[in-house]
Amino acid sequence: MHEHFIDIPGRGTGTIHRLTWFSFGGGNDGPHVYVQGGLHADEGPGMMVARLLIDRLIEEERAGTILGRVTVVPAANPLAFGQFLHGDQQGRFDYYDGRNFNRDYPDLSAKAIAIIADTLDDDAQANADRIRRALLEALETDLPSAPSDRLRHALMRLALPADSVIDLHCDGEAEVHLYTQPVSLDRMLPLAALARCRAVLVADVSGGEPFDEAVTRPWGAIAEAFPNKPIPQGCTSCTLELRGRMDVDREVGAVDAEALVDYLRHVGVLVGQPTIPALSCEPTPLAGSEALVAPVSGLLSYPVPLGKHVRAGEVVAEITDPVTGSLHPVRAGTSGVFYARPATRIAEVDKRLGKIAGSHPFRDGPLLSP
Repeated sequence: MHEHFIDIPGRGTGTIHRLTWFSFGGGNDGPHVYVQGGLHADEGPGMMVARLLIDRLIEEERAGTILGRVTVVPAANPLAFGQFLHGDQQGRFDYYDGRNFNRDYPDLSAKAIAIIADTLDDDAQANADRIRRALLEALETDLPSAPSDRLRHALMRLALPADSVIDLHCDGEAEVHLYTQPVSLDRMLPLAALARCRAVLVADVSGGEPFDEAVTRPWGAIAEAFPNKPIPQGCTSCTLELRGRMDVDREVGAVDAEALVDYLRHVGVLVGQPTIPALSCEPTPLAGSEALVAPVSGLLSYPVPLGKHVRAGEVVAEITDPVTGSLHPVRAGTSGVFYARPATRIAEVDKRLGKIAGSHPFRDGPLLSP
C-alpha cells in the first residue's frame, strides 16, 4: 500500500485542503479499479466502506493476492469537510458558488480526439493505452483556479487511468441502489448483485456532468469519431448509493466492503472467483424513475416501507397539516420499487418526497436531482 496526497489551495489566505488516496498493486499489469467515497462530504456510508475496503486490501496485499491495481479515495472532498451551518455539515454544495460537488466535470472528448488524431491503428489494446494518455493530456491542458474545480481535476486525474470507476454515495434514506450508463451496465451488474441493489437506474446522459459519466463518456465519443478503428470501452463506471445518511455502521459497512472485495475478485484484480448471486432487481431506465413532489406543506409520513413495489395510484406518502389536521395523500404516478426518500419528516411545497424505479421512461432533460 502507498499513501499519497495533494494539497489544494483554498480561496482564503493561507488555507489548504489535503486530498489523500491509497494505491495497491502499483507494479501489476492486471485490471485497475478506482473507488471513492465522500464526494458529497455529508454522506458517511461511502467513506466508511472505502476505509474498510482499504483495511481489507491491506490484508490481501499481505497475502499476496493482488493481481491488478486499486486506487481508493476514502474522503474525496476535503473542501466540504469544513462547511457547517448551525452544527450540521453541508457537503453537497460548494458554499462559495452553490454548485453541486458531483456536477460540472469537464467533457474531455473533443480535446482527446484532437490529440490522438492519426495515431490509432488496428491494435485495440494499443489504442486503449493511447486514449488513456490522451485523456490525461487533455485534462492537463486547462488547470483550473477555483478550489472546487481543482478538486474535480485531481479526482479525474486519479480515475482516468482506471478500467472501472465506483463512486460511493448515499441518499437521505434508501435501499441500496446504483446508477450507471448503458455501456457500463454489463460490467456493473455483478456489483449490483453483490451489493444487493434494489434498483439499478440506467441513463446514457443523466444531466449536469456528474463524475462517473465524465470518465466514461469520452470513450464512446472517440469510438464514434474513428469508426474504422478498434476502440474498446476502456472505462466503465457507476454511482453506488449505500442506503441513507444515518446508515454509518461498521458491521454493515464491512458487509458492503466485502461486496467490493468480491467484485475485485470477479474482475481479476484479486485472486479468486466469487459466487455472484442473482440480481435483487431488474435494471430500469433512469428516465422512468419518478420523483414524488409535495404539493402542500406539513408533516410527512409514509404508509409504505422502502423497498416495497408500489402500484400506480397507490398512496406512498401522507402530508398532515399540523394546524387544521387535514390529510393530503401523495400517490405514485408509476409502478415500481420505492427505493429512496428524504431523511426529514417536515415537507415544504415542492419538496422531493421519494423515488420510484419505474420500468417505462417518461422523463427527459436533466434526470438527476440538483
